Amino acid sequence: MPEHPSHARKRKLLLRAAAKVNLHLRVAPPDESGYHPLMSWMCTVGLFDTLTLERAEGDEQIGPAAPDRAAADALVHLECDDPSLPRDKTNLAVRAAIAVIDALRSEQQTPRQSWPHNQPLLRIWLEKRIPVGGGLGGGSADAARVLLGLNRLLELNWPIDRIRAIAATLGSDVPFFLEGPSGVVTGRGQVVRPLPPPRPRWVVLVLPGYGIPTRDVYRTFDELRLGDRQAVDAQPDWNQWTELSAGPLMQRLINDLEPAAFALCPRLANLRQQLEQALARPVRMSGSGSSLFTLFDNFDEAQDAVARITNSWPVKALATSVAPAPEDDLADQAN
Repeated sequence: MPEHPSHARKRKLLLRAAAKVNLHLRVAPPDESGYHPLMSWMCTVGLFDTLTLERAEGDEQIGPAAPDRAAADALVHLECDDPSLPRDKTNLAVRAAIAVIDALRSEQQTPRQSWPHNQPLLRIWLEKRIPVGGGLGGGSADAARVLLGLNRLLELNWPIDRIRAIAATLGSDVPFFLEGPSGVVTGRGQVVRPLPPPRPRWVVLVLPGYGIPTRDVYRTFDELRLGDRQAVDAQPDWNQWTELSAGPLMQRLINDLEPAAFALCPRLANLRQQLEQALARPVRMSGSGSSLFTLFDNFDEAQDAVARITNSWPVKALATSVAPAPEDDLADQAN
């Protein structure tokens, strides 16, 4: 008997992955293991990648019964509209899907879906809008949405703690994107404390068009002997900070990676300085760069700033919302 439409299993999910900015980022010197403990207030912003996840149909199952004919990465196929982006397991979205497949195999769980013998088990279409290497967390956002999406698409019903454990193995920003839209991240990124979004609800993003390798930024950070463990451990009064308007809040925000990034890329340092002078307000860098941002209390002011920036510098800039609620199939609980 055919399934009732209300109980039919989905074959495809449409997901939107929001970028983030590190509003406030304190970084300590590396610990004994070589990792840099951090404390960051992160918030999603209205710049989205779009992912479509599609499971195959057939008679083959993921889990212990999944085929041994191929490695897990051969079972995931990614297509992307950005030709510069890798499509193999170096792409975080693919790694997230592989991690789910591996977890199913190792835990001896077999979901109800079945799969064909002669094609990938999962197809991912990625429309890339978040700049690569800009400090906006696009790859991590994609990975988090894949984890949440597969939990829904494969009807795994994993508790969020199970998904968090996988996310922590993929990268320091991935756990935040499971929790968003606003939170304080500590440790190596695996501890996320939800926080109300800031009172200013508009951000201007400045996208210079070039990236800075994160590895190089941290290497320079260490060479310059930057970082303060006490600053990482001593958290601000977040309740007060979330109520501040744009001007006073921007004055308080710090990014400890800026000196290292600016030492590596003087033209980014010059751009930031010129923007601050032209806009008469602080401008911060997100993550390890190269994207810059500043907050506004109303949209008209933000739009005016974008016009001034794009008329004066050969960069992209956009005004968008802070802590948007993505509308996609994960929010569509009726289907």
